[in-house]
Amino acid sequence: MSMELYGGRLAKIGEPDFTHGVALYLDDITVSFDGFRALNALSLSINVGELRCIIGPNGAGKTTMMDVITGKTRPDAGTASFGSTIDLLRLREHEIAHIGIGRKFQKPTVFEELSVFDNLELALKTDRSVWASLFHRLSGEQRDRIEATLTLIHLKEAWQRTAGLLSHGQKQWLEIGMLLMQEPQLLLLDEPVAGMTDEETERTAELFLSLEGKHSLVVVEHDMSFVEQLTQGRKTVTVLHEGRVLAEGLLADVQANEKVVEVYLGR
Repeated sequence: MSMELYGGRLAKIGEPDFTHGVALYLDDITVSFDGFRALNALSLSINVGELRCIIGPNGAGKTTMMDVITGKTRPDAGTASFGSTIDLLRLREHEIAHIGIGRKFQKPTVFEELSVFDNLELALKTDRSVWASLFHRLSGEQRDRIEATLTLIHLKEAWQRTAGLLSHGQKQWLEIGMLLMQEPQLLLLDEPVAGMTDEETERTAELFLSLEGKHSLVVVEHDMSFVEQLTQGRKTVTVLHEGRVLAEGLLADVQANEKVVEVYLGR
């Protein structure tokens, strides 16, 4: 049981229970904005350690879905749980991040004036009170974690480089590394290869595949070649349309689905 003081109240948040093999479960989630249903009774489940790609045309509800999962948007109806024990709809955004859900937006957000190493150090899941920061020194274990993450995100040779001087793709990797320093159990990744070169895209696919099994990953993406690299013909792909699941299955199956071709792939 973890205990944190948030806004003057003592919030007690238990550890998520993954004994049933489900990391994330959404059931009949509905969200409306000024009469428009961004999510329409959306139901979805992600297994522990699973890498799930979610595709769909603009306006399908992909971003709203992630907003609900991370507490940014409250649904009008439905349930959302992390593992089998934590009701996400009872928690605030910072509490959801604290229990192990990390989100990466399409545009990378890093501390551009700091080095790559310093960005990862700041992201460490440690006591960040003013008093603790004044006397903070990296332990050997923490330094090892940072160095291992630098290798994982292909930035070992650039550890001293100022983050603002990195390429777009390298900034994306650095932000993913910063999320990993928080030890998330579920990663939500919004169009992570947008703007990347072909080589960066391929290396990002390798990175995500190396994380599969250690973390649960939800990748929202428009780049179908990247989705193909990630799924390798054997992973489930979910297609959203008009706020609900239109189709789900292997990539080849959803690509052959007439409804999917009509609303998305055949455009």
